[in-house]
Amino acid sequence: MRLGVLTGGGDCPGLNAAIRAIVRGSLVGGHEVVGIRHGWHGLVAGETVPLDRRAVAGILPRGGTILGTSSYDCFREDGGVAAVLASTNALELDGVVAIGGEGTLGVAHRLHAEHGYPVIGVPKTIDNDLAGTDVTIGFDTAVHVCTEAIDRLHSTAESHNRVMVVEVMGRNTGWIAAASGVAGGADVILVPEVPTPIEDVCEHIRRRHDDGKDFSIVVAAEGYPLTRSSGAQESPVAQATDEYGYPRLGGIGRVVADEIARLTGFDTRVTVLGHTQRGGTPTARDRFLATRLGLKAVELATGRDWGRMAAVHGNEIADVSLEEATRGRRSVPPGWIEAARVVG
Repeated sequence: MRLGVLTGGGDCPGLNAAIRAIVRGSLVGGHEVVGIRHGWHGLVAGETVPLDRRAVAGILPRGGTILGTSSYDCFREDGGVAAVLASTNALELDGVVAIGGEGTLGVAHRLHAEHGYPVIGVPKTIDNDLAGTDVTIGFDTAVHVCTEAIDRLHSTAESHNRVMVVEVMGRNTGWIAAASGVAGGADVILVPEVPTPIEDVCEHIRRRHDDGKDFSIVVAAEGYPLTRSSGAQESPVAQATDEYGYPRLGGIGRVVADEIARLTGFDTRVTVLGHTQRGGTPTARDRFLATRLGLKAVELATGRDWGRMAAVHGNEIADVSLEEATRGRRSVPPGWIEAARVVG
């Protein structure tokens, strides 16, 4: 079998571990692996690189992806789908393993459902919002980075009696905010799923000050809509769109900080962690997870179980259909949000 592998969407720590597992698992079975550069766009352009044991040696602890990535969607381009199909045939690929999130695997699902395309998915997104799997590659590392930043901000916030607002990624779901906020001991956690009114936030911070706590840590997911007690909402700040038309969020931290300062009078600062959450060395858990998912993808591909995605169910690696995996977003469960309120 001649198997292609690509990484699409935003990068994250753990992608190289998955690539390594796919290559090594395939070689054990006597299969050939072709790396496709820059996601689905690289397949259209025919940008490939051979992958053997030497090519993946030493990449396990590296962040990012040796194949590069993009958010290209062939269904949004005239002739894009035909180009994918033609290039797959020209490269003599028996199938493709697509490592990605909602966008990348959404393309994979449509290609399989509408054209019988031979593809296997591997779940990757720091947002951890893919349906069909309990966890995705990159999430653990992102939470670790954010938690460490919150730990560091505690000391400077306390020294200066300040409110520190920490903006973390999370376009539509608050997994990173909830997990890192609880782990880092944040006093307020703001997520898109259950938007807390800004007046309630300020009242909580005032009570802390009345109790002698002269500093507070607020963690806000970038997709949190500023919400008033009246129910009115202001959408998350969209800075622009990328080259593929997707909005770039960022800036809600500043909006929240300005409102807290205005309503309480407390000295308030904002820290935007941004792409630091995507970079750097993957945690041991992400390396282990990526390796297990990569090996499962090889098993599915060699069995020609196309249209499936490797997934985590409890402590086991299972598989689900790409249709199920991309049916909707997996939101932070109410129990997590309630825990954040109790310990905040």
